[in-house]
Amino acid sequence: MSEAPDPEVVELATKIFDLARQGDAAALAAYVDAGVPANLTNDSGDSLVMLAAYHGHADAVRALVERGADVNRANDRGQTPLAGAVFKGEDTVIRALLDGGADPAAGTPSAVDTARMFGKAELLQLFGAA
Repeated sequence: MSEAPDPEVVELATKIFDLARQGDAAALAAYVDAGVPANLTNDSGDSLVMLAAYHGHADAVRALVERGADVNRANDRGQTPLAGAVFKGEDTVIRALLDGGADPAAGTPSAVDTARMFGKAELLQLFGAA
């Protein structure tokens, strides 16, 4: 029998996921530096990097990557932060993820597949898939 999560822990996690969506790089960095896992995921498997990337926050992505966040961690649907950034057209986030070691071929659909779907030839070239 598992215990219900502590409401204060749930509230804190919700706040941290909101900081990722809002792109508050300084606050995210402070929480991770204080012990919050850089690869914390929500109930859909979305990591802090995924949320920051999907919402267009390159500085937050960089802050998390600098603290050991996994840029290739897929969510429960197999999507990676890089594929999400390609889908959203977030060029600065794409660069930040690539600088952090993101694999354009990871995930389903991958960033390469997503770039092909949307006819983004410049990204296919960037990914070495043109």
